[in-house]
Amino acid sequence: MAKFDWDDLRYILAVAAAGSLAGAARSLGVNHTTVLRRIGAFETKHGLRLFERLPSGYELTAGGEELIATARRIDATVTDLERKLAGQDLRLSGTVRVTTTDTLMGSILPEILKGFRDAHPGIEIEIAISNAFLNLTRRDADVAIRPAKNPPETLVGRRIAKVAFAIYGQRRYLARRKTKDFAAHRWILPDDSLANTAAAQWLAAELPEVEVALRTDSFLAAAQGARAGIGLAVLPCYLGDSLSDLVRIEGPVAAMETALWILTHEDLKPVARIRAFTDFAAEAFKKRRALLEGGKSR
Repeated sequence: MAKFDWDDLRYILAVAAAGSLAGAARSLGVNHTTVLRRIGAFETKHGLRLFERLPSGYELTAGGEELIATARRIDATVTDLERKLAGQDLRLSGTVRVTTTDTLMGSILPEILKGFRDAHPGIEIEIAISNAFLNLTRRDADVAIRPAKNPPETLVGRRIAKVAFAIYGQRRYLARRKTKDFAAHRWILPDDSLANTAAAQWLAAELPEVEVALRTDSFLAAAQGARAGIGLAVLPCYLGDSLSDLVRIEGPVAAMETALWILTHEDLKPVARIRAFTDFAAEAFKKRRALLEGGKSR
């Protein structure tokens, strides 16, 4: 029996999940030719064809399906072990990978990261920008900092403050369109990927028939569109109030309110560098509570 290389499982699982070499390569951070070589070498070595190469992508064969089921169980066990081992790390050094939103990184968070680095120069921060929760159970990130009404039950942490939302427009745009009737304005609206947010739900309920000038999957992009004078936009106050060329014309709107959370996985709570980061970030955000809650303190 040929010796099994456990690292091959990462490549097999990535191709199965993505359905393509390119998608697997992106998720693994390698060149697609590396993925092709590793998959081909595994199939040759073990005499097993894992994937059908179809025009639509890579699909698992029956034998591949059987192996993947076992590989996923092994992967879950290894990930759990890595997380528990990481939880024993008492060093104030190493890397903390943080997932957060583009709006926080485009406003408040950089100065907080600067303060943390000054206090803990031995800890490296990695930032993953995403408007959805990354999988902290699988260590896609160590810490999540993001607005949410109901964070995943698998994560632990603290609620920092309310997050207020309001309606903003560019000063020159508002000078041209003096009407207070929102239905008479052009709008920058969230696309379907943000449909579950309280802001998108409020807009759909209160302003169902408006002129849509732009749709976007990013509140930061909406802010930039508003700054260019494209139309009005709903934005978190911590972002909108920090941009001098935007004017808050309505709000905060209570129905759009959410909360800011700092979260991690329970197994990672004892890690010294993660605890240091979450404690520092929590205190830093609390000092900016007025900005988060729409009080315009900057």
